[in-house]
Amino acid sequence: MTEPSPHPDSPSRERFPVVVIGAGPAGLTVGNILRAASVDCLVLETESRRFIEQRPRAGVLEEWAVRGLERRGLAANLLERAGRHTACEFRFDGVGRRFAYADLTDRHHFVYPQPLLVTDLVREYAEVRGGDIRFGVRDVTLHDTGTDRPSVSYLCSETGQRRVIHCDFVAGCDGARGVSRSALVPEHARIARHDYGIGWLALLAEAPPSSDCVLFGVHPRGFAGHMPRSADVTRYYLQCPPGDDPGNWPHERVWSELRKRLAATGAAPLKEGRLLEQRVLDMHDYVVEPMASGRLFLAGDAAHLTAPIAAKGMNLALHDAFLLGDALAAYLTRGDGSGLAGYSAACLRRVWDYQEFSQWLSDVYHGTASGDPYHAGTTLARLRRLFTSPAAAAAFAEQYLGTAGHY
Repeated sequence: MTEPSPHPDSPSRERFPVVVIGAGPAGLTVGNILRAASVDCLVLETESRRFIEQRPRAGVLEEWAVRGLERRGLAANLLERAGRHTACEFRFDGVGRRFAYADLTDRHHFVYPQPLLVTDLVREYAEVRGGDIRFGVRDVTLHDTGTDRPSVSYLCSETGQRRVIHCDFVAGCDGARGVSRSALVPEHARIARHDYGIGWLALLAEAPPSSDCVLFGVHPRGFAGHMPRSADVTRYYLQCPPGDDPGNWPHERVWSELRKRLAATGAAPLKEGRLLEQRVLDMHDYVVEPMASGRLFLAGDAAHLTAPIAAKGMNLALHDAFLLGDALAAYLTRGDGSGLAGYSAACLRRVWDYQEFSQWLSDVYHGTASGDPYHAGTTLARLRRLFTSPAAAAAFAEQYLGTAGHY
């Protein structure tokens, strides 16, 4: 729950129509949309600019998300530099089966690492559109968001002084560990959670991709994933116990498991290299309903977390940001409150669809390693159906690419 406003005589009182908490893809996109509409806003970020522009994160963008950025003047570098993926490959029963989803849909994925997108969005917001962004802030606190006079306060890292920002709206885009979600009025919000009971060892390797597309290894030893990121860097995943210690995975063990789990007849050997990153991700999801309370609106991981199983997180964050940025701009420039009134419901339709697909795909990825022969058998049946049934293939492609006409 939000706290009462700080002392009204604070010497550092400022006012902005919108305060955005968090400078990730969601927060920066909201900020850019507002600045394009000539609405003043302030973005507050606890980390440094250097940190957020280098933090390793996801890189798979669905085509509708890129077109949404393009329409808002935010995709010039992305369109010039991003890779385009038109197929993926499932490897199971020792065979690689390519799924050419672009042939079915005329749609594709863009691969553009999140740090590059964040760098583009920060520059556009701060240096092109003249937006105010403050890095390295501490102890961010939301006040009175259930009233029409909300405010945000924080400690300035340079002066140690608590600054108070009065505003009309707060956009909580500060991720899973931020303060925004905890500021929702508890009796008006529900958090639905799901724990998959598995972990993924997330790896970043200084090695060229071993294939021109994403590889999904469905193996009795556990899932393995290969995701090209650039000409010299590849993202890999290995299923492991939840809470596992990355130190249990030395270089040789990592590459030995990847070779086994991604093996396929006739496939070229994996291109190995130095491991730049190793961390264990425990697979879990949550969804906050509703995504708004009073003058506080949540977007991105502050409102919903989707495990990286289906590479949906950044896409959902951008979908939220498009809706929220447009709705705030409409209200503040034209007095049209319909977008804000319908914001949460419009977001959650896509959120729950993507959550369901993530759960379905988890069963496919991890079923053969479950130790249950029945689960393993149904998993293989699902996989074979993708390559024998045009209807099943079309349904998978629609969910994988996020191309449903309505959610």
